[in-house]
Amino acid sequence: MSTPHVVVVMGVAGTGKTTIGPLLAARLGVPYAEGDDFHPQANIAKMTAGTPLSDEDRWPWLDAIGRWAHERHGLGGVVSSSALKRAYRDRLRAAAPGIVFVHLTGDRALIEDRMSHRQGHFMPTALLDSQFATLQPLEADEAGVRVDVTGGPEEITERAVAALRSLAQPSR
Repeated sequence: MSTPHVVVVMGVAGTGKTTIGPLLAARLGVPYAEGDDFHPQANIAKMTAGTPLSDEDRWPWLDAIGRWAHERHGLGGVVSSSALKRAYRDRLRAAAPGIVFVHLTGDRALIEDRMSHRQGHFMPTALLDSQFATLQPLEADEAGVRVDVTGGPEEITERAVAALRSLAQPSR
């Protein structure tokens, strides 16, 4: 990619945003920001208790991510955010026009299996159904790519880099 973009690695919990995000940032030569670090403590407490966040809970979190992305305009960066709804992505784009999404996608059984094996994360597998119910995949008019999460982290990162490069190529 010739121009440094801010890339939002998105998807339901357990797709590997926190694993792929830093690898992708390293490959692109830009900084990485962990989206979960932008959550207020009240949001983390709700999710830890197994309570899905409301839109009202998410707005301040999305605004904080949007501010970070705005500050990285022209410099590039990678940040993780579930960005499950179009309205959430629209809010991020309003704060940081030009951002590009990498939507990590995968089979529910694979994602649940990965979630059940991770340790030290506040998001319980019980919230996976609510994540899939909320998910509105990227639409044709949204700048972004879909990347399947089967395989290992390096393989997934390679697919993301290739997809971003193809997105940056002018249409013929």
